[in-house]
Amino acid sequence: MGSPEIQKFAGALQGQRAKKGVFITTSAFSQAALDYISRIDSKIVLIDGDMLAQLMIDYNIGVASVAAYELKRIDSDYFTEE
Repeated sequence: MGSPEIQKFAGALQGQRAKKGVFITTSAFSQAALDYISRIDSKIVLIDGDMLAQLMIDYNIGVASVAAYELKRIDSDYFTEE
């Protein structure tokens, strides 16, 4: 995702007098887009495809569990002599 799209979004925010916005893409942001948001006054959070997938996993949205693993630890009380 390039900076022209981010510039349009920033302009739309300004038109609504918004100071913050979230821009989500399933792809990635170009370095020019990242540089642009670091130079403007509006706070724009960029969420790329990798971050979106991680957020979906973290918050259990649109995902299904495939496998679960059981972790075990040694029960030291079992081995103590009485």
